[in-house]
Amino acid sequence: MTDAISARTPRATLPESAADAIATLLDRELEATVEMVLLAEGEVYEAVAPDGRVRFRRRDGDGIQILHVEGRNPLADQAVDRFAGLESERRSRHPHRTQNAYPHGYTQVAQLFDHPAAPDLCVVHSAAHHWPEAGGHLGEHGSLGVVQARAPFVLAGRGVRHAGMIDDSARLVDVAPTVAALLGVAPHEDGSMLAGADGVARSDLLDPSDGPPRHVVGFLLDGTNANVLYDLAARGEAPNVARLMQEGTSLRYGAISGLPTVTLANHTSILTGRYPGHHGVLHNAWHDRRTGQSIDTNSLATWPWAMQHLVDGTETIYQAVHRTWPDACTAAVDEPCDVGADYSTFDFFRSGSVPETRPTTEGLPHVTRRYADDFGYAMWSIVDHMGVEQAIGIWSEGGYRGVEVPRPRFMWVNFTLTDAAMHMGGPYSELAAAGVRDTDGRLGDVLDAIEASGAIDDTAFVIVADHGMEETDPEVRGDWDGALAAAGIECRNEGAGFLYLDR
Repeated sequence: MTDAISARTPRATLPESAADAIATLLDRELEATVEMVLLAEGEVYEAVAPDGRVRFRRRDGDGIQILHVEGRNPLADQAVDRFAGLESERRSRHPHRTQNAYPHGYTQVAQLFDHPAAPDLCVVHSAAHHWPEAGGHLGEHGSLGVVQARAPFVLAGRGVRHAGMIDDSARLVDVAPTVAALLGVAPHEDGSMLAGADGVARSDLLDPSDGPPRHVVGFLLDGTNANVLYDLAARGEAPNVARLMQEGTSLRYGAISGLPTVTLANHTSILTGRYPGHHGVLHNAWHDRRTGQSIDTNSLATWPWAMQHLVDGTETIYQAVHRTWPDACTAAVDEPCDVGADYSTFDFFRSGSVPETRPTTEGLPHVTRRYADDFGYAMWSIVDHMGVEQAIGIWSEGGYRGVEVPRPRFMWVNFTLTDAAMHMGGPYSELAAAGVRDTDGRLGDVLDAIEASGAIDDTAFVIVADHGMEETDPEVRGDWDGALAAAGIECRNEGAGFLYLDR
């Protein structure tokens, strides 16, 4: 598939300190930590690694033009099938930059710098990098590397091609156009399913002869490693995921997330079809030079308002559904990208009427008791259980906590335990497997409610994640903040890798 990159406003000239900052970041002392540094100046983009660099620009049509390569081209290997399958991934833990792959790498770089709040320099950390400063997670993401970028992607049910597991990949920006096409949403005059979408509808995964489904229900398993999920499903440890995989089509090479491969940026990409640099939710945290504000969307206090940063003209699936069927109902369960949804969990937060949460996991179904007393595991288990209560209430009782909700044409359900478990234990751990098993049970409860409502045969399903998850090496530590400070370079580091240099 060719990457189409739309021309945007050229970047300003970099400050003089950029050269010194790049030299510091690529110094031998940070070689194991810093994979590459990305930058843009004017209409030229660059990726610089310790052993080489590439400069490129956009062509008038689709694709890019390579302007200069010095040494090894850091973005040359864009293989989507690298490390596919759990055994292959585990044999190649912490791949060195010379063995790693960066799918859609040129597009990834260019889209990021399209936004006026993009950083001067984007530091891409290595596959092995372990961040004690960020909690010392054994599982990590955020990089361009294929394992951290690869999310699982499963389509199932009415209107979906029943091909099983196929050797193919997509991009997360393709999810929204594909769902819109599956539902039968009316396209815009230019043929796009959502306004300004970077993604395309993967019609090859659909079966028009089956007729469009009346409903689509999506499950986002936050932070889930695709190889791990597929393996657990194949071994019978995620039977509900396996059931949907058997009733549709799954992509072995997954769906590739946008840079940076982090939560809110890619939740928003999934539901709008736009890359982070185009929809405006750039990272979990970034700096806006225009206002002088540092924006942090990655907290319980700020998540409900994250979508205020959407670029004007960005269309969500909820809005696309209403554009076609004004009276249809849409629902966002525990999903921060909820603009246009008739029902949203985060409406409770914005109105100050948040339902009281359970103090413990005692008595909750689908909680692995071995980890029930761990604060993070318990907290996200409780959150996800409340999400299931909402989804079941809507399908079984027509609402939740006094809020009437008609049967939704489109519902999106976000599960968060998988991300927490894979961060804490690493993607290959028993803790991560428990997170998937418990989440699979909750997903099954929602399927049961849809089946009990009589709508299961007229419903299509999506399983996806916002990014992958890669095991880190606790021996590989490094702090580029300290190195930059020691070199006398003044900068602001937001979102662990967005560097805004002193101007």
